[in-house]
Amino acid sequence: MAQWRMIARDGADMLGEGTIWSARDDAVYWVDILAPALNRLSLKDGAVQRWAVPEPLGWVAERAGGGFIGGFKSGFAEISLDPLTITPIGDPEPDLPGNRMNDGKADAQGQIWCGTMDMAEESDSGSLYRLTPDLVWQQMDAGYRVPNGPAFSPCGKWLYHSDTARRIMYRFARTADGIADRQPFISFTDADGYPDGMTVDADGHIWVAHWGGGRISRFTPDGRLDRAIALPARQVTNICFAGPDLNRMFVSSAAIGLDATPCDGGLFEVDCGVRGLPTHLFAG
Repeated sequence: MAQWRMIARDGADMLGEGTIWSARDDAVYWVDILAPALNRLSLKDGAVQRWAVPEPLGWVAERAGGGFIGGFKSGFAEISLDPLTITPIGDPEPDLPGNRMNDGKADAQGQIWCGTMDMAEESDSGSLYRLTPDLVWQQMDAGYRVPNGPAFSPCGKWLYHSDTARRIMYRFARTADGIADRQPFISFTDADGYPDGMTVDADGHIWVAHWGGGRISRFTPDGRLDRAIALPARQVTNICFAGPDLNRMFVSSAAIGLDATPCDGGLFEVDCGVRGLPTHLFAG
């Protein structure tokens, strides 16, 4: 019996990413970075809505006060919907016009952590940034080819972040000032594909999407592979838990670069049998 179902909608995502659950809207949001577009799946009635945006959009994070912060190619911006309004905040990398935002998420302290990358995926010009509620950003780490994640342990001690191109997930110690002591945590083989987006469940296990691996995997807090679920999309990109009980998992994928099947670039609901953690809101 299949552990997944594909969400019915028109078209596939060129580069689906950034899945998040909004309890306020009873909806799952995710981006199509290169379309570019922002998508919303209503869990109330199953309706999917799509907003075209003017430039590549790597992620959105829900704001405590309403609306979203988005990570665009040109930097951080405020986003309101119905109608769509985009208000720029600032560009952390004006000296790197070939870079764009790739993946990001808010933490329990109401800060956003996000990565930037070379759109051509040729140079290690990507960085990990933190955006604080007063809308000030700071470079926290550098030297990435394709940054993905981040995710946070329930205990608050660890931040997980990957360099997809290097097939390595790193673990950082959380500190009062941010992060420290970056260590290689999980390495992926050629057969695994590449580590893409990730999330953490209520037990502290890390769920990772496998780009080029056609599956999602669950790792224990000490980095051991616990289980894997195969999916019909080859380029699996991101994961979130959703629903009032946080027991519904949604997974995005990408069709870019493929002679795509009907499932490549689809959004899936996966029966994983575990619960996730509430979505953190940006406090700014």
